[in-house]
Amino acid sequence: MLHVESTAIPEVKVVKPARFGDSRGFFSEVYNRDRFAKAGLDLDFIQDNHSWSAKAGTVRGLHFQRPPFAQDKLVRVVRGRILDVAVDIRRSSPTFGRHVAVELSAENWCQLLVPVGFAHGFCTLEPDTEVLYKVTGAYSAEHDHGLAWDDPALAIEWPVEAGAAILSDKDLRHPRLADLPAYFD
Repeated sequence: MLHVESTAIPEVKVVKPARFGDSRGFFSEVYNRDRFAKAGLDLDFIQDNHSWSAKAGTVRGLHFQRPPFAQDKLVRVVRGRILDVAVDIRRSSPTFGRHVAVELSAENWCQLLVPVGFAHGFCTLEPDTEVLYKVTGAYSAEHDHGLAWDDPALAIEWPVEAGAAILSDKDLRHPRLADLPAYFD
């Protein structure tokens, strides 16, 4: 069983696979191509990525790859909690510049489907948080880009103050939305 729910931006979906528990623990089929396709999510995932963040307040993002290496992402948390964010960067979209923010955790078992044309990032809400995500395109350093996580125009209510956020040097240098080229028309 697979529960799929649209968000305020309909292309971004919250996906919750069934989880079956007993005295031993649980079992869950977190991805099944046929079930996803029947739910209208017919995507060809080609790579799995795994990140671990030691401290709460770690921000990763906002990241995306431009065409022809653009990626859909299916994000889930296997340990800890995150605030997961998808920002619409499709210039011709009626929701351009708007975002969806969803808490994902090992406990709530939800996944976020972030489609092509969206910048993606998250902030860890607990230490020792592990995030797994599937992508539909191969990584290309030349096509790898980002958007400033703290751009006031995005109005994202991050759970960490800018001065306390833990970011990579790369993520500190991303442009604001107003300065971002039109990678997705």
